Amino acid sequence: MDEKSLAEMQREVDKYISQFKEGYFSPLALIARMSEELGELAREVNHTYGEKPKKLDEPEGSIELELGDILFITICFANSLGIDLTEAHDKVMLKFSTRDADRWTKKDTE
Repeated sequence: MDEKSLAEMQREVDKYISQFKEGYFSPLALIARMSEELGELAREVNHTYGEKPKKLDEPEGSIELELGDILFITICFANSLGIDLTEAHDKVMLKFSTRDADRWTKKDTE
């Protein structure tokens, strides 16, 4: 599968959501959905890497799918507010690369 840019993903999600009369949910509904999805991701991580194994009758989950759900909701949130996620990413990376430039121990480059 070809790699997609954030802009392409935003357009793909917008095309999908635009086919429904309801359109995007409100920011409050989207943050609630994001919280739900984060809880589902936390549960899968806890089952996979934590001390809480799944019950025998629980269905198999997927960290990958839970991250995908969070990405979808994040894109919906950005689209509903007119936020370009590529620009948002660039601003965050600039912040981290300047503010935190000497915060962490860098690997040797030799």
